[in-house]
Amino acid sequence: MKFLTQRVLPAALAVTMAVACQTVQTTGGGAVGVDRSQSMLISAQEIEQASNQQYQEVLAEARRKNALNRNPEQVQRVRRIAARLTPATAAFRSDAPAWRWEVNVLSSDELNAWCMAGGKIAFYSGLIERLNLSDDEIAAVMGHEIAHALREHARERVSKAMATGLGISVAGALLGVGQTGQDLMGTVAKVTFELPNSRLHETEADRIGVELAARGGYDPRAAVTLWNKMAAQSNGAPPQWLSTHPSHDSRQQDLANYAQRVMPLYERSRAGR
Repeated sequence: MKFLTQRVLPAALAVTMAVACQTVQTTGGGAVGVDRSQSMLISAQEIEQASNQQYQEVLAEARRKNALNRNPEQVQRVRRIAARLTPATAAFRSDAPAWRWEVNVLSSDELNAWCMAGGKIAFYSGLIERLNLSDDEIAAVMGHEIAHALREHARERVSKAMATGLGISVAGALLGVGQTGQDLMGTVAKVTFELPNSRLHETEADRIGVELAARGGYDPRAAVTLWNKMAAQSNGAPPQWLSTHPSHDSRQQDLANYAQRVMPLYERSRAGR
């Protein structure tokens, strides 16, 4: 990783960061009312480009291991669910339905799934098979992960890493010093695969996720059964990728409350099919 050198004065850096920092509203609130401004030090385009490059590397590695989309029926199932959820993203962002969405299944025992910036989704076969997920529960996972992309949580986390000197070079990113592409890709990978999301980000993704599922015609209450299955697999504790989330009971209650709030959306969607 490249870090700021003594060639850049701290005062100049502070001024540059103040100018470069943007306060944005990445999504509308939706029926669940997620409404929070976010501070960003890097552009959405840069994060999306780095995410796409990282995604292609993940797919290439899985292809080399013969772990990419090995089960055609499973892949078709996951993509069919995604096709019903992605139009629902318009409730939060008008641009999101036109993203270059991509959905792939990786053969792995891990209980994992993620969605990178711009709509690059990966589902791990172990999540589906070990938890014996229903379509409604797959939609709950997918809605949650899509919500992270809609809210640009990766961009926000990379921005925080830049501001605290933990990620890519602030000098390179903001002042044009050096080559930062590989640093940015590495930071995107770190926040996607290694570091758990904050409690705030997880709560936002939970709430937006149940609304996306409901709008897609999937029972939002499945988010509660999904969490119970995950907790059972982890001996009552969440998996590592969700380890910063509030306790099982508080999360279960929050999911149940917000699932109930979006039930009219689910009922309307079901009636229209």
